[in-house]
Amino acid sequence: MQQKRLDSNGPLVRLNFQIDPHSFVPYYQQIVEQVRDLIKSEAVQAGDVFQSEGELASALGISKMPVRQAFAKLRSEGLLVIEKGRRPTIGSGQVPWNFQELRGFTEEMKRRGLTPSTRVLKLEEMPADAEIAQALGLQPTEAVFTLQRLRYVNGKPVALVTSYLPATLFPDLAQQNLAKVSLYHLFEKSYGRTLSWAEEEIGATAATEEQARKLETSVGSPLLFVRETTYDARRIAIEHSHSWLRGDRYTANVISVRKRG
Repeated sequence: MQQKRLDSNGPLVRLNFQIDPHSFVPYYQQIVEQVRDLIKSEAVQAGDVFQSEGELASALGISKMPVRQAFAKLRSEGLLVIEKGRRPTIGSGQVPWNFQELRGFTEEMKRRGLTPSTRVLKLEEMPADAEIAQALGLQPTEAVFTLQRLRYVNGKPVALVTSYLPATLFPDLAQQNLAKVSLYHLFEKSYGRTLSWAEEEIGATAATEEQARKLETSVGSPLLFVRETTYDARRIAIEHSHSWLRGDRYTANVISVRKRG
């Protein structure tokens, strides 16, 4: 249950949480899960003004620390927006992605407590073009699998990904359950390819008619474009991919360190 009243910044959401003091689930995680459920069910909307840390802690009869932890977790998932001098607001559900850590989509989303899913749009074997052959270190026209997938978070499309995989490394790829199993999991567990690092090129583009239809957005809307080549521990390129991520549902996290001397 939730109630809304007008605040100076918009409708204020006051949520009647149920905190179970006997549960093994930490207080902060109980708060996070209930907020996620409310957003998923659309009981609250992006832009709704949320209670402050102090107000929520007081209403729950607990210290501010677990509330602060919950707010930090929700903020990291794009589900809560916190700006200095203003009340927190419900976020749009943008998915922050740390490009400095090599994780597959399924692994990253589950780590953030989100529900990932995949729809395979295409899988076919074809000769590599010049770009793909160069990226994967193949001979021109050597066979690759082209795998196109639509990635979802909490039932909403967030990314369109086309992966190119050397056919000689993954000969039975068509027999794998690519809609249910992480590609990175297959690399390591089914094919014995230990992942090591990836080279990424990140830019911005506008959605074409086809991309907009698949991602359920408007033509010309902003997309984050990522061109990536992934290598295994033997320094062999095992995947080259092109990803188009919805700009309103993805944010990129990159840490820059200044070198001295």
